[in-house]
Amino acid sequence: MIEIKNVTKKYPNITAVDHISFEVKDGEVVGFLGPNGAGKSTTMNMITGFIEPTEGQIIVNGFDISKKPKKAKKQIGYMPEGTPLYTELTVKEFVSYMAELKGVKSKQRKEMVKRVISEVGLENVQNKIIRNLSRGYKQRVSMAGALIGDPDVIILDEPTVGLDPKQITEIRNLIKELGKKHTVILSSHILSEVSQICERVVIINSGKIVAIDTPENLENKTKEKNTILVTVEDPKENMKCLQETVTEISEVKLIKDNEDGTKQYAISSSGQVDLRKKLFEILPKQEIVIFELKKSESTLEDAFIKLIDTTSSEAVKDKELSKDKEAEKAKKKENKAKEKEEKAKAKKENKKKGGDK
Repeated sequence: MIEIKNVTKKYPNITAVDHISFEVKDGEVVGFLGPNGAGKSTTMNMITGFIEPTEGQIIVNGFDISKKPKKAKKQIGYMPEGTPLYTELTVKEFVSYMAELKGVKSKQRKEMVKRVISEVGLENVQNKIIRNLSRGYKQRVSMAGALIGDPDVIILDEPTVGLDPKQITEIRNLIKELGKKHTVILSSHILSEVSQICERVVIINSGKIVAIDTPENLENKTKEKNTILVTVEDPKENMKCLQETVTEISEVKLIKDNEDGTKQYAISSSGQVDLRKKLFEILPKQEIVIFELKKSESTLEDAFIKLIDTTSSEAVKDKELSKDKEAEKAKKKENKAKEKEEKAKAKKENKKKGGDK
């Protein structure tokens, strides 16, 4: 288990991570999401012990990363973004070297290297020099480096970046297999990937946690309306009057005219209303032939964009409010100084007049 308790990381001119708290349970696969500069990599670097938090506590399998760094780090396998590898080594040499660095006993090393190479599908290239491998294979080598030593926790930072669709599918399947034996934290910009692989999602923006939930719950929570996509044949154009017939409909929008003479519409209602049954009943009565009718599903990407936009606008408002307060404070200070100056001036003039008398 990983516990992040009120963790903050401050630099001279910026707070990269601001009092965040969350936990990852044993055997869980958790997605860690956020826009560029949100604090994802900083958080991952603190969990792995590469950098120290300014405040707060990070516990990995019962070990405090600050107080017992060696024991805590032994629990973690980390695959950083960009696949930093010793490219002059062969795949087998690199994995063996990582095993040595991680303190795997020499008696166990050969068998473990063989097993890990097999797990990540590198048997056919194990004797090839790393610099001659494709991007997909280099990602696998980096993952092998994270897996060696049998760590309980695997942290993957953008494991599929720069890969082609086939390679992405292969790495995705590999991560699913890892989730059966390890606790996994996955950072990725490919939200459909996170939605398919992860049981829970943590979203960070401007250094603060804005949401922690399952992908499905996040999609449902941020959905403001239900939208039905319907393809129809409507020679009398009765779809234009549909909103008057079905009062629950908030909008009927033409999406496209198809070559076969049919039209696709998006029919929207409030988040609590599902119109599918009603549309099946009413449209034929209006002499409208249904060719296709399906619910438009909200995605994790929709939820992510909405949460980020909402928190970003709130952050701007807070910043403006803070500026206003600072300006008001400065104005009061300035008025107070003027008042003090005027009093001193008046006192001086009164003293002068008293001396003249």
